[in-house]
Amino acid sequence: MKSSPVAPMSEAPLVDLQSCADEPIHIPGFIQPHGFMVFLDLQGMLEGWSANIPAELANMQAGQHFDRLPLPAAAAELIEECIGCQADGECAPALAAVELGKMQYDCIVHATHGRIIAEFESRDVLANAVAMFAVKAHSSIERVRRQKSVDALLETAVRQVREFTGFDRVMAYRFREDDSGDVVAEARREDLTPYVGQRYPAGDIPAQARRMYVATTLRMIARVGYQPVPMLGVPDAAPLDMSYSVLRSVSPVHVEYLQNMGVCASMSVSIVINGRLWGLLACHHMAPKQVPYSIRMSADVLAQVMASTIQSIEARRDAEQVEQAARVRTSLVESLLIDEEPLDALAHHAEALQAATGSHAMVCVHNGKVMGFGAVEPAALDAIVGALPPDASDLVVRDKLADWPAEVQARLGKWVGMLGLPFDPPGGGWCLLLRTEQIEQVAWAGRPEKTVAYGRLGARLTPRGSFDAWHETVLGRAQPWEAPVQSHARLMLSELLRASNARRAQTESTRAQLLAMLGHDLRDPLHSINMAGTLLERGKGSSQPTLGKRIQSSSNRMQRLIGQVLDMSRIDGGMGLGVLLEPLDLAALVDEMVEETRLAYPTIAYEYANPGTVPVRADSVRMSQVLSNLLSNARHHGHVGHPIRVALHAESGWATLEVANDGTPIAEELAATLFNPFKRASLHNPRNRTGMGLGLYIVASIVHEHQGEIAYRHEGGQVVFSVRLPLAQSERAGAT
Repeated sequence: MKSSPVAPMSEAPLVDLQSCADEPIHIPGFIQPHGFMVFLDLQGMLEGWSANIPAELANMQAGQHFDRLPLPAAAAELIEECIGCQADGECAPALAAVELGKMQYDCIVHATHGRIIAEFESRDVLANAVAMFAVKAHSSIERVRRQKSVDALLETAVRQVREFTGFDRVMAYRFREDDSGDVVAEARREDLTPYVGQRYPAGDIPAQARRMYVATTLRMIARVGYQPVPMLGVPDAAPLDMSYSVLRSVSPVHVEYLQNMGVCASMSVSIVINGRLWGLLACHHMAPKQVPYSIRMSADVLAQVMASTIQSIEARRDAEQVEQAARVRTSLVESLLIDEEPLDALAHHAEALQAATGSHAMVCVHNGKVMGFGAVEPAALDAIVGALPPDASDLVVRDKLADWPAEVQARLGKWVGMLGLPFDPPGGGWCLLLRTEQIEQVAWAGRPEKTVAYGRLGARLTPRGSFDAWHETVLGRAQPWEAPVQSHARLMLSELLRASNARRAQTESTRAQLLAMLGHDLRDPLHSINMAGTLLERGKGSSQPTLGKRIQSSSNRMQRLIGQVLDMSRIDGGMGLGVLLEPLDLAALVDEMVEETRLAYPTIAYEYANPGTVPVRADSVRMSQVLSNLLSNARHHGHVGHPIRVALHAESGWATLEVANDGTPIAEELAATLFNPFKRASLHNPRNRTGMGLGLYIVASIVHEHQGEIAYRHEGGQVVFSVRLPLAQSERAGAT
């Protein structure tokens, strides 16, 4: 029978600056010469073959059915099975060992894109030797599978792959989010230059090659300097898709890249996790080397086990992070639900929040008040807060200096990473998690850019010619905010927004109640003043002193109510109470206030021993307000007939003032809200009918503006409120 005409399926590809990114590496039209290939349609009719078919197949004709071709029986059986099992033109590879013309081959048959491809890869290793290698590979897989950390797994993998394949060098790459890759583990011949610790730019694996690494997880180049063998087929035939072919020729740029490294044979095994190229095992040999197909498949299985194990390790780590983040989030929400101030709640959980998010500092902003946790310099703090977007409603993520407005970049210092949570937009509420600049010395495997060479074919893209480490200092970048951290932050933001909205609604409701109550409470003293004024106008005599006292008492009551409301408005508006810090002997002030209270309430016993001078820097009027409120609370809530104890002492740089009265413990749920405004337990209290639940809230604000602390405890049958203020600087300097 006369042979049907055949023709080369494509010309030699030219890869230049314009075409490199789109190089059709899946349809090269060539194969590597250490084997040959035939391909058929889905009915088993021959469509073409490689130009290097052995003499035994020289009389093949296009259009012949496969059962009439002089193929080994085992190969014909694989083709028949492939025809029967293909679905939509696809069928997974099957392998058989065959002999043709006294040559040993591994025959691999698969179907793709409506064609059946039969590849015959020459094999020099005997079948029993391959079986021994397979046993070794199985042992290696077990060792890898038992590793508990990713680093240990990769170290074990490179050693094991080198042991059962015999390559001079086996490297484990781990890819970053930007697709650059670091050599994180290496097993090599002792005389070879180590590459571990070097980084390779993303451009070393173009996008189309990366897709091929995911689709075809193993690639072998037996001889880097090979002469490509063209494919022959019927004229005008569609290009042959070799995506899954083991003999597929590789890009000339990749060949040149390997030659620059001095590599003569190469094998790569992809580590694919969730459809993404996570890493790569790159095997290099300094002489031509062909690894049998079965051994390569063992390496491929090992990579799949690695991917599964890595995924499990990372999933376990992520689960631990999620659990830790959930605990912090739950605890924070609980604090907010018991009416704790948002800034106080965030401050209470600052350390846990930083640990859960891997941040190095935290800044909280609300109603104009700024609190910092961590070593953030004042200039940087002002720049960070000043650069917040005014209308943000979602996370604000900044990983590097370039993400910040240009006008603040010079003032940020090392704080270039930020994860911002706008938890209360109307009140300007932000929780800012910060990361410091990660100054990094990157050891690139040669300069990361490719170069252009000019020859007879014009401009041609060439890979880097030197793989000596080229060091670069990377500045202005923080560790990027990981996806799990952002996910946790988004959940936390949702909870904070919900709590802030609920708190705002409650505040508006209680504000309305306050106004109504204030109107009611002011009406009584106003009525008393009006009545007293009328009686004074109409009469004279002995009733005048009594009426005068009533007017004074009612006026004082009105002044106290109005003063509390004004103080609360200043605090809520973020203006603060405007304390004026001046040198003050706290002991003298307490002595004066206790004596004044004794005169006003002679039936109540007050115990106080003046400890001598206790110097602080404080606002005397505001500190009088603090002590007056604490004494009033003790008077209203203490057991009748029992004394009120006042104590003051200085120790370790702090002045501590305590006011105690006999009484039962405050319920735990009420104790948590003692220093919040509008406490329901304070409204219409029969022991203090004029109270609005604002006193301790204002007292706490005064103490905080003095850089002090206020706390409640129950001890020895007594309710104790303690206030700690820093001693004046000269006293603190001498404290031990």
